[in-house]
Amino acid sequence: MLKIVIYVLIALLALIAIVLGLAATKPDSFQVQRSASVQAPPEKVVGLIDDFHNWGSWSPWEKLDPAMKKTFSGAGSGKGSRYAWEGNSKVGAGRMEILDATPSKVTVKLDFLKPFETHNLAEFTLAPQGQATQVTWAMRGPSPFVSKIMQVFVSMDGLIGKDFETGLANMKSVAEGAK
Repeated sequence: MLKIVIYVLIALLALIAIVLGLAATKPDSFQVQRSASVQAPPEKVVGLIDDFHNWGSWSPWEKLDPAMKKTFSGAGSGKGSRYAWEGNSKVGAGRMEILDATPSKVTVKLDFLKPFETHNLAEFTLAPQGQATQVTWAMRGPSPFVSKIMQVFVSMDGLIGKDFETGLANMKSVAEGAK
């Protein structure tokens, strides 16, 4: 019986060593990006992004906790606008601040506080295409070792990409529906 326990412990230690070794090979940063074509001019689309009060109409995370506590501060929209949230385990807690806002690009500092602390940068790029706007939503940030361990099992693209697709589809629906 003791031999079996020893073999199981050796196998478990080997598995842990393999996971840690694989995690060490992961990049020190990540980027997730998705794009969609919205049948609306950039001026209309940017208003959905550079005013945090409008995020409730399209953000995929806003609907995960209807009782989420939201705090808006700073500028009403555009550069200097801030938004903080605290909610259930699905949305956690964090804050965002618009660092820059132009008709073609909105840059957002994104700080997650719960369930774990991370600091990322989100960018929304808007490119006119005739009567439409190509919207690209990208997020990038550092990958601390804990994140690298998680990425052995699931990629950041796999974790966040689907939410970006949902958010862009919602944004498209809102922008095109309010013509």
